[in-house]
Amino acid sequence: MAGHSAWANIQHRKGRQDAKRGKLFSRLIKEITVAAKMGGADPGGNPRLRLAVDKAYDANMPKDTVQRAIQRGAGGLDGANYEEIRYEGYGIGGAAVIVDCLTDNRVRTVADVRHAFSKNGGNLGTDNSVAFQFRHCGQLLFAPGTPEDKVMEVAVDAGADDVVTNAEGVIEVTCEPSGFAALKDALSKAGLKADVAGITMRPLNETPLAGDDAARMQKLLDALENLDDVQQVYTNAEFDETAT
Repeated sequence: MAGHSAWANIQHRKGRQDAKRGKLFSRLIKEITVAAKMGGADPGGNPRLRLAVDKAYDANMPKDTVQRAIQRGAGGLDGANYEEIRYEGYGIGGAAVIVDCLTDNRVRTVADVRHAFSKNGGNLGTDNSVAFQFRHCGQLLFAPGTPEDKVMEVAVDAGADDVVTNAEGVIEVTCEPSGFAALKDALSKAGLKADVAGITMRPLNETPLAGDDAARMQKLLDALENLDDVQQVYTNAEFDETAT
């Protein structure tokens, strides 16, 4: 979480994603469908489905839309069969990029992802070319001003791996993916609601970018995120606050 302004970067990225509400709904429906297909229709016994449903409700998705997606995934409704594919590559200044997709047409998806990279100054890499620079984990981020002692006490008792407060006062709680739901529940019950919470690929180091490089990198990330088959884009690029 070191660098120019981690909180500004977080809020910037979150704001850009929230602005794409229609695409967000489409991605959540896909994720719910796949989660239900893989682990069953009961969110109580399917952590991946529960996380997807929670995200959908946080985004104000109607309950009947959520239920239809669950039914489709569990076999109750006809629909496309999606497969999960991960692509890895490099952006401006060698910044690492991971692109997670759900697709019903692998050929179309890889062509679209490769085009987005090449058109915007990046390069599509091979499997595991950058994944080692990230940690797959549960992550909760609390805004500056959140009581640190309370977060620490609840999080540690609920099985968190680490609780770190950066220079700006942002509190980051991390855990193994399998323990994320229980940790989030414990913090919520204690009245501690995270501004950002989910299973993520957390960068182990950052690649600082500023000025024109930052603008070019943002253009690449936008191009990838705008692809219909893309569910999530992760990067270790860290933008200078003035560039966001």
